[in-house]
Amino acid sequence: MTDRIATLDMGPLMIPCWPRFRSIVAAAGLLLICAMRPASALDMPSPFVQEVLIKSILVSLNDAVAANNFAVFHAKISKPFRDQFSPEKLKTIFKDLVDKHAVFDAVVAKPIVLDEDAKIDDKGVLRLKGHFDTTPKQVKYQLGFIPSDGAWKLSGISIDIE
Repeated sequence: MTDRIATLDMGPLMIPCWPRFRSIVAAAGLLLICAMRPASALDMPSPFVQEVLIKSILVSLNDAVAANNFAVFHAKISKPFRDQFSPEKLKTIFKDLVDKHAVFDAVVAKPIVLDEDAKIDDKGVLRLKGHFDTTPKQVKYQLGFIPSDGAWKLSGISIDIE
């Protein structure tokens, strides 16, 4: 079963968002807090910083879904992404997650499984793709980050729970 497909379009930074959810991932999670150094267009973040980026944005999205309030999540994304997608528009895009009461905060307690090596593409977008071996379903992600406000910030997201 596939739910609707939404696209978060950032022009050249477009990343699709396919919220297909067959089941809810339920588990307790921990909040990961870590300060990150500013990023420039040429700096590849260390594996540790990549893990912090991935887990912190997924936990922020989880919290937004749980509260049905995307204001904090909106504040954590890149400026171009914020300019294009208001908290209300994000709420609409992730409506399937909210409606299904999706919980995927267990990712903070699991190791990242990379599906592709991290890379910075020719447009300066840090691309991170992988999954978490969570149960009962796997959490898969594709994330794009750009330097914004002095740090790597989300520019696109695709999350799939299957």
